[in-house]
Amino acid sequence: MWGAFATILLASVTLVTSQTDRTGWTVTVDSFQTGTDNEAAKVLDGNTGTLWHTQWMPTAVPLPHTITLDMKKTYNVNGLTYLPRQDGNANGNIGQHLIQLSSDGTSWTTVASGTYLDDSSLKSTPWTTAQARYVRLVAQTEAGGRGPWTSAAEINVLSTATYTKPPTNLGIWGATLDFPIVPAAAAVLPNGKVLMWSSWKPLDFNGGGGSGTTDTCIYDPATGTVSRKIVTETQHDMFCPGLSLDASGRPFVTGGNDAAKLSIYDPNGNSWVAGPNMKIQRGYQSSATLSDGRIFTIGGSWSGGEGNKNGEVWSPASNSWSLLPGCPVAPMLTADTRGAYRADNHGWLFGWKSGSVFQAGPSKAMNWYTTTGTGAQKAAGLRGTDPDAMNGNAIMYDAVNGKILTVGGAPNYQDNPATSNARIVTIGAPGTTASVAAIGNMANARAFHNSVVMPDGKVLVVGGESYPVPFSDATSTLVPELFNPATSSFTSVNPIAVPRVYHSWALLLPDATVISGGGGLCGACQTNHPNAQIYSPAYLFKADGTKASRPVINSVSATSVAVGAKITISMNRAVTRFSLVRYGSGTHSVNTDQRRVPLTPTASGLSYTVTVPSDSGVALPGAWMLFALDSAGVPSVAKTIFIKSS
Repeated sequence: MWGAFATILLASVTLVTSQTDRTGWTVTVDSFQTGTDNEAAKVLDGNTGTLWHTQWMPTAVPLPHTITLDMKKTYNVNGLTYLPRQDGNANGNIGQHLIQLSSDGTSWTTVASGTYLDDSSLKSTPWTTAQARYVRLVAQTEAGGRGPWTSAAEINVLSTATYTKPPTNLGIWGATLDFPIVPAAAAVLPNGKVLMWSSWKPLDFNGGGGSGTTDTCIYDPATGTVSRKIVTETQHDMFCPGLSLDASGRPFVTGGNDAAKLSIYDPNGNSWVAGPNMKIQRGYQSSATLSDGRIFTIGGSWSGGEGNKNGEVWSPASNSWSLLPGCPVAPMLTADTRGAYRADNHGWLFGWKSGSVFQAGPSKAMNWYTTTGTGAQKAAGLRGTDPDAMNGNAIMYDAVNGKILTVGGAPNYQDNPATSNARIVTIGAPGTTASVAAIGNMANARAFHNSVVMPDGKVLVVGGESYPVPFSDATSTLVPELFNPATSSFTSVNPIAVPRVYHSWALLLPDATVISGGGGLCGACQTNHPNAQIYSPAYLFKADGTKASRPVINSVSATSVAVGAKITISMNRAVTRFSLVRYGSGTHSVNTDQRRVPLTPTASGLSYTVTVPSDSGVALPGAWMLFALDSAGVPSVAKTIFIKSS
């Protein structure tokens, strides 16, 4: 179907979006082929067998190409669908593009950008509702690089009956970013780019086991470009993996559809390298970078057989895996009705002091794992009265004080109600019982959501659904919530435009915004979301809604330091505090990389000195974002700092 109507109840927001009646509309283009039946009006004729095509003879008109719809009155628009030509010829399929809105046909606002997949399937781009009379699609590239032309069979605009301008004091969701894949996993690289991947196919994971192929893309926030690459060199379908950023900031991807494999991405060379196979085949496992730079993994019965997925550890020194028989998975199993297949999935792991790992969930029982020698396990207590919380989140928002926020989740992986529970777990010396405090619940029950710690210590909770069902948006929550550690409370913020549930992720960017994307990856289903949006938190705006002036880090004394080292920072104006936030990665609601280290500076004029924590279990080795914040809480753009273990 190339037309659509949907009514989705989404926790505090009812999203009613429909194909807008195109009666009386007109269309203008920069080019069309004369003497053929390919004029611009074909995109509005309701016939999928006709098409608009730009001029190709006697000479082709160069890109970019524009097609502008005049809807003759103002609508509350929140999406566009583009149907490529359906005659079996791919010439003119739109690749990189912009979608822009205008009320007068002169001043334009971009509401979407990115790159479409080069195929004949319907392309749907949602965005945050805005008012406009004119909609313009700008084709910047031809998707297959076949020539300088553009074509389209049908273009429709989606709209809703109501509109309320989002207040900036609740943050603003920016333009939609379209991708040629459904990104089920992502990592922010030390160069600020976002690496994403799906499975062996761009829109579907089914049948990928043993394919040895992963469809990937990289989004560059600096240029707005999206580049796609199909990875075969590591012979690894990286769908449903364990994921960590290693001590060099490289994405370290284990198991999944090809359950024994290890692939490592090198941002410097834009290349993938294969590592040694794990000792135990896994999928849906979690992994965690340790204080000495090794990487620990446990669980993962989704693939490679069920049960007994005990711990093992990878050493960068020997580039090899070692089994840890003293790290059994049994103490961290949930009581899932589907047994081992689901009970050991998506552990909430935190690398901590002396090579230890703290497991905060999703089981109600918490545990310590020791990774030296043959390993060891010790119970850390229950997470209060919180039940098993599969597909919930755990976020270390203050690593100096061992503070972890846990939110949401459900007793079983699917087909049962999620909770709105929130707890603060405090850890100290490895092996000791963790302290657990119940705080006020979130406004919405959630599972399959994602949570991101921000430079000021607040935590943004995005997406999820109240009754988790994979590949369903039926009970999605569009309204994110912001946790404030000063009050231990949650505040609802402006809604997202797209449900972010199963196979979604959210990550902090170096400019202190949050990118939230993905969801689906189920082929011809109706819940594929090959896109993302970027959230600008309220700390980036003044009370009047205009953008706040941001402090600027002019320079830092070192970009690679050991734990315990001092960093001197030159600022353009006065600030009051600093923080380090570790670069993050995300898949299946798990991000074991992110954590925040608050820093108290000493000042001499506009020169500030901060000290990195002396314990590499607190300041894990790897790539970190250094932020400065002024007295109003406005953050700078980050400088990247690499921290080395002791």
